[in-house]
Amino acid sequence: MSPPVAPPGWSRWLVPPAALSVHLSIGQAYAWSVFKPPLESALGLSGTQSALPFQLGIVMLGLSAAFGGTLVERNGPRWAMTVALLCFSSGFLLSALGASLEQYWLIFLGYGFVGGIGLGIGYISPVSTLIKWFPDRPGMATGIAIMGFGGGALIASPWSAQMLESFGSDSSGIALAFLVHGLSYAVFMLLGVLLVRVPRTEKPVESGPSVLAGPQVSARQAIRTPQFWLLWIVLCMNVTAGIGILEKAAPMITDFFADTSTPVSVTAAAGFVALLSAANMAGRIGWSSTSDLIGRKNIYRVYLGVGAVMYALIALFGDSSKPLFVLCALVILSFYGGGFATVPAYLKDLFGTYQVGAIHGRLLTAWSTAGVLGPLIVNWIADRQEEAGRHGASLYGLSFVIMIGLLVVGFVANELVRPVDPRHHVPAPKEATHVERQQSESA
Repeated sequence: MSPPVAPPGWSRWLVPPAALSVHLSIGQAYAWSVFKPPLESALGLSGTQSALPFQLGIVMLGLSAAFGGTLVERNGPRWAMTVALLCFSSGFLLSALGASLEQYWLIFLGYGFVGGIGLGIGYISPVSTLIKWFPDRPGMATGIAIMGFGGGALIASPWSAQMLESFGSDSSGIALAFLVHGLSYAVFMLLGVLLVRVPRTEKPVESGPSVLAGPQVSARQAIRTPQFWLLWIVLCMNVTAGIGILEKAAPMITDFFADTSTPVSVTAAAGFVALLSAANMAGRIGWSSTSDLIGRKNIYRVYLGVGAVMYALIALFGDSSKPLFVLCALVILSFYGGGFATVPAYLKDLFGTYQVGAIHGRLLTAWSTAGVLGPLIVNWIADRQEEAGRHGASLYGLSFVIMIGLLVVGFVANELVRPVDPRHHVPAPKEATHVERQQSESA
């Protein structure tokens, strides 16, 4: 499938909706928790078992993005979106079969493995194309798409809950809900497949910058540079800090104010989680657009430096003021979302547009690592503190100190980022394919 080239007069503003159709769909992954209680009840699963499809999906997201990034660059956005559609929808259809037959391994295989591949390929599918269409505003462009991934759960959560209420929460009801998801997302993602185009020229904006301006570095060479690994640390630390709150948000705010005269109700805790999701989504477009104005290194100074201050305020004063706790958590989650949305533009600044999608895919292994590291730090320490007889805000003090340390590590890594040494550059855009072939032969 050759990349579809935009005809004369094609508006570049049609490309972000194409990207959104994919990202809003695969963003359903953040709403997996809606299916956990019904699955546990219908199939006799433990909480750990019911979480496994989601965990495998996130692992496969990182792996498929890392290993499939070069194929995405080579075959173009329409091919990538088609693969994402087939895998993500097939994952739901396999899960529907597994629920119907009460075979949990099919749900694990379908949603986690097959669907997880769709997550990874779909996540990176529009990145390179958006940057090429918007060389003047790459942060805003990628922020629009990646905002969809953060906001997908805001649509999927109530929709899934309503289906389970209508169809029933037994195995047949779950199967029917999975089936509707698979078919509906296939249709919605197809809109993106049909709509996406690549620019005809190196300058999609009249009098704008060329997409090939600046350094151009291949994915193979990028991972050999210190800049790549410094950005890997930056992303991993920022995501770890954000997901540490996001994963345990409801019980965390309940614990913080359990010993006060105004404890947090279950309903209020759920509302807090919804606010965090909104902050995550808003940060993806707001902060990434801001990075176009103040620069990528400066915006990561904000994410990491101010983020450390927010964690310190929660640790010191969070249990004495609900507004302070909520405000700091919202800022941290906006930085979490902003970090995801800004990093493709940061990669473009350092490595150019030549294989930025493939480089981005490799960098997402930092997300997989942080997805394990963040919850592990917060949950393991909270469990140990509870065993020691502590309760309330004291369950999280040590983990917050660790998060502050990780953010400082990320801040230092960001300060060490410098322009890529010219020896890693592709000699000229027209020679890129030839150079890549030589590298493959010498590998």
